[in-house]
Parts: sequence; structure tokens; C-alpha cells
Amino acid sequence: MAKDFIGYHALTDAALRGVVREALRRIEKQGLIGSHHFYLTFRTADPGVEIPDFLRQEYPEEMTIILQHQFWGLKVKDDRFEVTLTFKKVPATLSVPFTALTSFMDPGVQFGLQFKSEDAAAANTGTLPRPQPADETGAGQAQPQAADVVSLDKFRKK
Repeated sequence: MAKDFIGYHALTDAALRGVVREALRRIEKQGLIGSHHFYLTFRTADPGVEIPDFLRQEYPEEMTIILQHQFWGLKVKDDRFEVTLTFKKVPATLSVPFTALTSFMDPGVQFGLQFKSEDAAAANTGTLPRPQPADETGAGQAQPQAADVVSLDKFRKK
């Protein structure tokens, strides 16, 4: 196969992270509407990720947060988002660069994106992750479990 000098994987990755940014911006302005709610999985050790030490100890590699019923102070910037959630009844503010995201899902409308690191971008499979919820309230975190991977073809109209 010929070498990709344009960098289509990086361009696609940046565009899809832009989808997440714009979805969060809409929620920042108008709140969640209908059945929408978000699962955001990110690498906790990536540069720029700011989370409390107790969360970094519990989730040294990857963490999933859920924006559904109880979250506050969502601020979306060009390169990151910030949000306050409660963990074991303790409020904590997280700041996550979009480059740290590994997956985004809105199960209310069966939409999801999976992101790879730059090294793994060439192996992109075009599949959707299914992270597990943290608790019944939807506010908190969950350690990602073995994900059910669903083909995009399942959601396409035929």
C-alpha cells in the first residue's frame, strides 16, 4: 500500500474529536435533552489530564465518566473540557484534553466513536465501544470492562 502523505487518519481523528467537542458545547449551553447522555472514556496519564490523586490511583490508565443526571460546571474549550462530578459523595473537577479521549458514546441515540492513539490510528477498525455505567444514577465513573464491539453496519439504514 502507498504511503499516506496527507495523514487521513489524523485528519479523521481530529474531525471526530470535533464532533465530541460540539456535542459537549451544545450540552454546556442547553443541558441534556431527551434521552441523550454521554459516556466519555479517557487515558488518565495523558499530558494535560487533571483529576484528583485518589482517582488517578484508582484509575491509573483509563477511566469512564458519565454525564447524565448529576454533573456541574461543564466548560468546553477548543482543546479540552472541564466538568465537576461526585465520586463517593465527594465533588471533584476534572479537566480532560480531547486528545486523551479513547471513546465517546451517547447510548440514548446509539451513537458512539472510538479513538486510537496516533500509533494505533492506522489500525482503525471503525467499531463502537460499549462502556459499562458506573452506577444507577449515572454520575460517577466506571472502570471500562471488556467492551462489546458493534459494527457500524448495525446502525446504517438499509
